[in-house]
Amino acid sequence: MTIAVPDEYEQAAPLRVTPETYASLKASLCAEDNPLSKRFRALFTLKSLKSNEAVDIIALAFKDPSALLKHELAYVLGQMRNPHAIEHLAAVLRDQAQEPMVRHEAAEALGAIGDPAALDILRPFLKDDLAVVRETVELAVDRIEYEMRKAANGGVADEDASAYASVDPAPAVKHAHLTTEQLKASLLDASLPLFERYRAMFALRNRGSEDAVLALAEGFGDSSALFRHEIAYVFGQMQHPASVPSLVSVLSNTAEEGMVRHEAAEALGSIATPECFPVLRRFVNDSERVVRESCVIGLDMYEHETSGAFQYAEPLKQ
Repeated sequence: MTIAVPDEYEQAAPLRVTPETYASLKASLCAEDNPLSKRFRALFTLKSLKSNEAVDIIALAFKDPSALLKHELAYVLGQMRNPHAIEHLAAVLRDQAQEPMVRHEAAEALGAIGDPAALDILRPFLKDDLAVVRETVELAVDRIEYEMRKAANGGVADEDASAYASVDPAPAVKHAHLTTEQLKASLLDASLPLFERYRAMFALRNRGSEDAVLALAEGFGDSSALFRHEIAYVFGQMQHPASVPSLVSVLSNTAEEGMVRHEAAEALGSIATPECFPVLRRFVNDSERVVRESCVIGLDMYEHETSGAFQYAEPLKQ
């Protein structure tokens, strides 16, 4: 899970996209000597196109040495929800040489696409050696099965409508009748299935209050790195200033898992309050590559958020 780019930052696809357009975006995305920020902007433009051609171009970059970029590729493919991406993502999940955070994101993307055909791909990895992969696969399987039950029920399900455009790993539970304390209790109850805890997490996100932020921040004490990284991602979506102190603490903790610190960095870039900038600058030379690169992207997001620019993606040339 990664940069929470709202829909209004994405270039809507024009009626006619030429081969030259695709060639230009491919060159921007796949050139290792391009600044990472430029490659990310090309990626989000390809996301907006949603086509098979865009999927295939994105998949080409899974050969890149940057785990941050590759995990972003997988995230975007999941958000596109194009079944054409399933085999690309399956190949990444099966590749034991890929970084854990990349394999995790591939599994999550398969869940986001929601095609029941992905269940046979996912289920063998419920016993993966890596906790972050096992837990993500558990969530992805539960999400697909949830959507299957909902479809069988005529589309009726107990989920809360979200103001966010993202395809989440679990739908927010309906929560108008629940207190923030009740949702927090579910969030922090390690005896519950991860899918149910995530449903409480996204309900707190949708609630959006300062109390909800403080409840979510307690999730940073969880034993699961996957869970902690999801809290940071949610804070990037919410863009609530009350989350900044906990995100600064997470990014500053060099003993924390890189995938968690990376999400904290990108969340700070998205929130973009004045105190975020010096923290991101402090860790732009971190010893861990994924943190360094996330701070670069976080600073790029900070610049975007404070510039008043309409879109984050690279504009399409007509």
